Amino acid sequence: MAAVAAPWGTIHVAVSERGVVALETLTPHEAFVEGLERRFGREVGEGQSDLLDDAQRQLEEYLRGKRHEFEIAIDLGDRPAWDQTVLAAVKEIPWGVAVSYGTLARAVDRPGAARAVGGAVGRSPIGIVVPCHRVIAADGTLGGYGGDWFGSRERGLELKQELLALEGLDIRRRRA
Repeated sequence: MAAVAAPWGTIHVAVSERGVVALETLTPHEAFVEGLERRFGREVGEGQSDLLDDAQRQLEEYLRGKRHEFEIAIDLGDRPAWDQTVLAAVKEIPWGVAVSYGTLARAVDRPGAARAVGGAVGRSPIGIVVPCHRVIAADGTLGGYGGDWFGSRERGLELKQELLALEGLDIRRRRA
């Protein structure tokens, strides 16, 4: 596991021997570790590897605006097939581009499945590297962002807005 400093707080990263398995922000270290242990059903170890070092370096470059595309393996082998399909499509959304959940549903040959796409995006264990922040509501607003690790929906939306701003996009939030 590694920790990367970001303007909004720490980004925690974990890898397997095959790729990045988890990336969370706004999560305390202990909660990140507990979540990994629940997810994989075993204790997770601390330590360094070339893959982890590379993930950390690429995240730092992204945060400085020096990297627009991640060139690192991801490991979603424990995720349901549907989530893997959707997240593979999300990974292809280029820097500085936002697409709707409906557009993404059509991209995975499931027109009309925008809500199901939203569920898969919301369950992503690898935000930023799999750029879920680039998926927005059909009306052009932010919609939602992430699971409950952010502590609040509002803070998650703030983070999504910050990530999009980093990529040069100014997307408004939905009105309550």
